[in-house]
Amino acid sequence: MSAIAFRELLRSAVPAGGGIASANSEAASPTRIEPVARAKPQLSAAVLSDSVRTVEFVLIATLALVARNLQGHSVDARGLIGAVLIALLAVGMLQLSRAYQMATLKSIWKTATKLLVTWSLSIVLIYNAAKFARLDSADISARLVTLYLFGIGWLLPCRLIFLAFVRIRLAQGAFTRRTAIVGGGAASEALIEAVEASNEGDIKIIGVFDDRNDDRSAESVAGYPKLGNVSGLVDYARRERIDLIVFTMPITAEARILQMLAKLWVLPIDIRLSAHTTKLRLRPRAYSYLGKVPVLDLFDRPLADWDLIFKSLFDRAVALAAIICLSPVFLIVAAAVRFTSRGPILFRQKRYGFNNELIEIYKFRSMYVDQSDARASKLVTKDDPRVTPVGRIIRKASLDELPQLFNVLAGSLSLVGPRPHAIEAKAANTLYDEVVDGYFARHKVKPGITGWAQINGWRGETDTWEKIQRRVDCDLEYIENWSLALDIKILASTPFALLNTKNAY
Repeated sequence: MSAIAFRELLRSAVPAGGGIASANSEAASPTRIEPVARAKPQLSAAVLSDSVRTVEFVLIATLALVARNLQGHSVDARGLIGAVLIALLAVGMLQLSRAYQMATLKSIWKTATKLLVTWSLSIVLIYNAAKFARLDSADISARLVTLYLFGIGWLLPCRLIFLAFVRIRLAQGAFTRRTAIVGGGAASEALIEAVEASNEGDIKIIGVFDDRNDDRSAESVAGYPKLGNVSGLVDYARRERIDLIVFTMPITAEARILQMLAKLWVLPIDIRLSAHTTKLRLRPRAYSYLGKVPVLDLFDRPLADWDLIFKSLFDRAVALAAIICLSPVFLIVAAAVRFTSRGPILFRQKRYGFNNELIEIYKFRSMYVDQSDARASKLVTKDDPRVTPVGRIIRKASLDELPQLFNVLAGSLSLVGPRPHAIEAKAANTLYDEVVDGYFARHKVKPGITGWAQINGWRGETDTWEKIQRRVDCDLEYIENWSLALDIKILASTPFALLNTKNAY
């Protein structure tokens, strides 16, 4: 279900007075005034496992080529193909032995045992395959003995280095999914005990959140403290790192679940519904699992694992190239701003960023310094007397936004994403989050210099509720359908979208 459709479902299902807008406003009120401390995204266990797997594949293929070369054979196509096949077999065997699971990567005993046993078995299989293919037995035997010794001499030390790194980072809270449990009572206790019994070290339960204040909601569940209610969980997630939220209510309690989701779905966090104690049994692939505990997926964070890394690398590479290529434009605009009106060249403004974090963005100053509005309490309108003559030109062409490329390099902005809004931005004199249900869901990803809304014509003044509603709809559509190809499409379309200056003041 799309976020826009889910928002409509919540609007119809949640009782009056407990709806989406009120939930969003309640959650957002602390962050509208003061910036909050945010934990930075952590390297995930999936990325770590993939990295170890890739390094070992390259290392084994390289060792196979070295062993071949020591037998007097030059590196040719046949040798490369053989090295790749050997590496694929060995890495596949290690995968089957669960050597890339977090439980193995953090244990010296498991690492050494699985690596030695699996590597030995791989060499035996390779020897038998070579014998079956009737290859030169003496030559292959000597080469495999060399490869086996090289493997032990290189694979095990490299794994131990990884292990030391993993243990250091684990002590710092990395590679674990910090998990909040929603709901109390026997169901929560059963879920926690089941997760702990099958947990391989990647789940760390931080506490329980429950809206009930009667005997059904104890102050401690299975040894974990009750940290507050669901509204408190929203506030907590704005300040502390939470990776996963698990509901323990039965599937039949849909009204209560929807009321809670009305508050929680705007967070950039995976949300799951426990299926541990339900009598309803679906097909196994309908579930995802926490250890061996089945859960139903309600929401996924939009960007995680390699997607997050690829987008970050793409952003920084393109931003750096753009700064270099556009440096003459930077100098011309900076000189025009500096010598046509008094005041600084750059204008700094607080805006909402990822997960409602307040970030400071840079722009070329386009308004008279004594009339600047850092909180954007009044929108810029056509022929606004606060805007300088140079400011009108650079705002029309969006050249005032160019310094935000430095925000991209610093990591507070992305090239493509929902545009960051000022903390007091309004539509028809009403704060954005009071106009649009689910407004803060657009902060599930980093804001961008350009976005899906901008290339679809929703750029410039937001003097009506409809305009900000359409922007948010576009932002949610972008978040749901993100891909690197979509980012490239938006970047390629942005120069043409800038030709439409109808609403750009």
